[in-house]
Order: sequence, then C-alpha cells, then structure tokens
Amino acid sequence: MKQISFSVLALVATTATAQAACFADYKAKQDDPLRLHYGVAEIRGDCTVSNAQAQLSGRLDRDGWELLNVLGIFDDAGLAERRTAAGEYYLRY
Repeated sequence: MKQISFSVLALVATTATAQAACFADYKAKQDDPLRLHYGVAEIRGDCTVSNAQAQLSGRLDRDGWELLNVLGIFDDAGLAERRTAAGEYYLRY
C-alpha cells in the first residue's frame, strides 16, 4: 500500500510540474517609425528560451512587431514584479 501511495504522489508531482505556468519577458520593435516595447507573454509547452522565441516571433509578427530577444523565462511567481514595466504589453501576446 505504501508503495502505491508513493507512486501516486510521484505521478501527481510530475503532472503538476509539467503543467506549471511558463512566462517570458521580451523586447520587440517596429520600424518606420521606430517603436520599441517590453512585454510579458505566457508560453505553452516547453518552458525554454528557444520555445519562447519560436512562439513570440509568430505572435508578434501578426501585428507588425519583430522580436528582438527573449530576456528570460519564469513561472507565475515572477509575474507581479513585471506587470508595471510591461504596461499594455503585459500578457498581450
């Protein structure tokens, strides 16, 4: 019984980790005239910089923005401290 309980707990912990929220902060630009913005976006799937770059490039491109760089990735514990800095680009893309 104890072994089954441990196995169930391990499975629950693994599932919770796999579904943890992932966010990235980034910088983007538009040309003619030059406009820059800093934003925060939720990332689906693997919580990696390369996955964030792939997702953000497409999302931003639809509105004429070019991704300059992904500054970092983080979980929901880092959201509150970035909200003011991201302004209108907080979870927009």
